Amino acid sequence: MINQSAFIHPSAIVEKGAIIHPHVYIGPFCFIGAQVEIGARTLLKSHVVINGITHIGEDNQIYQFSSLGEINQDLKYKGEATRIEIGHNNHIRESVTIHRGTIQGGKITKIGSNNILMINTHIAHDCIIGDHCIMANNATLGGHVIVGDYTIIGGMTAIHQFCIIGAHVMLGGCSGVVQDVPPFVIAHGNHATPFGINVKGLKQRGFNHTELRAIRHAYKILYRSNKTIEEAKLDLKYLAEKHSVINTLINFLACSKRGIIR
Repeated sequence: MINQSAFIHPSAIVEKGAIIHPHVYIGPFCFIGAQVEIGARTLLKSHVVINGITHIGEDNQIYQFSSLGEINQDLKYKGEATRIEIGHNNHIRESVTIHRGTIQGGKITKIGSNNILMINTHIAHDCIIGDHCIMANNATLGGHVIVGDYTIIGGMTAIHQFCIIGAHVMLGGCSGVVQDVPPFVIAHGNHATPFGINVKGLKQRGFNHTELRAIRHAYKILYRSNKTIEEAKLDLKYLAEKHSVINTLINFLACSKRGIIR
């Protein structure tokens, strides 16, 4: 259903069946597939392709030559009814690609809200991105990657499939990430290695002095104590009894399957 109050440029193609909310702007030479739904006040600049079963929330800005919801690059994909879901108030810049999920990966590629995806960002099938994340130019996620809230991924950084990136992580540019990156950590390099905690980002987000001191202690347990991961988990459990913020790290380690960068 195309709401008549939406602005759709005469050169744009919107297939029958697409659901376009009032006050959506669809610029020149865009293509919107029949199974697409676009929320209020979302702006498509021009030459944007949105296809497949794709749900886009409100107040998003999508720039020219972006492609959302197209067939993924997984050779196992045989045309199953998989989808992508995008939240609200995201800035999706020029030439961003976001591919639909696979049956094997849960059928969905999901982007949260208030994210900035810069030029040439690629988000492969079955990725899950939280809220308030920034992916700089040419950052690339392999399939099945999970990215926590408030994470910053530097330009030209590539993340291996099935990796988990914790909340409040900062990854430097041109990094190659092949294992999981715990919450709060700054990492850089190829292969990416840890360089401390993201103190500036944590302060900006309201973490207090006591929480920061506990996170620093947790980092030393993981990376400076020469303990195994299992030994470190025990120490972190004791630390979390006094500082609940450490539970974020404990829960992350419980979910990690590829092992963490060290």
